[in-house]
Amino acid sequence: MSSRLEVVALPLPPHLRSKLLAAGFTNASELERCGGPVALARETGLTPEEAHEVLQLLLMMGDRPPGGPGAGGGGGGGGGDWRAGTVSAAALLEAHLASPRIVTMCRELDELLGGGVATGQVTEFCGVPGVGKTQLGMQLAVNVQIPAALAGAQGQAVYVDTEGSFMVERCADIAEGAVRHVTAMAEKQAAVGRPALAEALRSGAVAFDTASLLRGIYYFRIHDYTEQLALVNMLPRFLQQYPQVRLVVFDSVTFHFRQDFSDMAQRTRIITAMAQQLITAAQTYGVAVVLMNQVTTKVLEDGSSKLVPALGESWGHAASTRVMLHWGSHDNERHAQLFKSPHLPPGDVAFAVTADGVRGLPRTARAAAGGAAR
Repeated sequence: MSSRLEVVALPLPPHLRSKLLAAGFTNASELERCGGPVALARETGLTPEEAHEVLQLLLMMGDRPPGGPGAGGGGGGGGGDWRAGTVSAAALLEAHLASPRIVTMCRELDELLGGGVATGQVTEFCGVPGVGKTQLGMQLAVNVQIPAALAGAQGQAVYVDTEGSFMVERCADIAEGAVRHVTAMAEKQAAVGRPALAEALRSGAVAFDTASLLRGIYYFRIHDYTEQLALVNMLPRFLQQYPQVRLVVFDSVTFHFRQDFSDMAQRTRIITAMAQQLITAAQTYGVAVVLMNQVTTKVLEDGSSKLVPALGESWGHAASTRVMLHWGSHDNERHAQLFKSPHLPPGDVAFAVTADGVRGLPRTARAAAGGAAR
């Protein structure tokens, strides 16, 4: 029976076994009593998908007759359990609801995204230069580290800079703003009788200061498309070595593919393969993959034109969620327009980029923006 097996003997990837052992699980019976994939993920730091994989393995090993696969007949061919690799829709929904969201610090933008940027999925933000893509990418790289006590992912980030637009001084400003925000939230919790987070921050048990936030961002500077493809290829190995990473930002994912290619057919093949690798990484490791994309002008049949995401329609399948960032009708007013999502309605909200990073508009400015939209 599977319950007699020790964790060290389970046929799992080394990083999964290490997490189980570090959480105090020594044998399969302890895993079977944990209460399902969501509970196991919460106790061990595994993603819900990884926890489901572990428990599915135990189920298969427990159902296997003595003597190994195919023993005992009744299978019509001895090829193992036909359920291997399957997952129910209920389990998928449970995993989706349990996955943390990465907030943007703008309530309206978070609501537009269904609570924030989703882990386990690919999200794309498109827009003209200067509209706030890099600011948003740095904000997310900081916010992914928000403690779990505030419903944060409490993870780390990978930031892939293809254009040289990442400014560490600006990232430090955003980190300082996040520290002030989280400290204020912890004090509010303490005021209503929940002092645990405030005490943990003061004692250093939870590290959430500017220096620790910058240490939690792994920065890669990419100079051409071959370097970018090499990084995408090694990304799964990196995510195995650094399981705390919950966010990967590409700023921008398209830059070198617009600059360095003359053979469009070859480019399409390469970026399609890259997109599939990023989708697989997001789903396998439970990370949010955020792609910043540039825009290009598309001439319509009637002679008019509009801005559309770069790399064409084939690239549109790379992300499950796509957001267009654009300037509003008022000075320095930025908008985010959701135009592709598997389950969220289209929408358009305003946001601001302040000294502290991405934030919502002041109340009076929101009222003015809402009136202009109507």
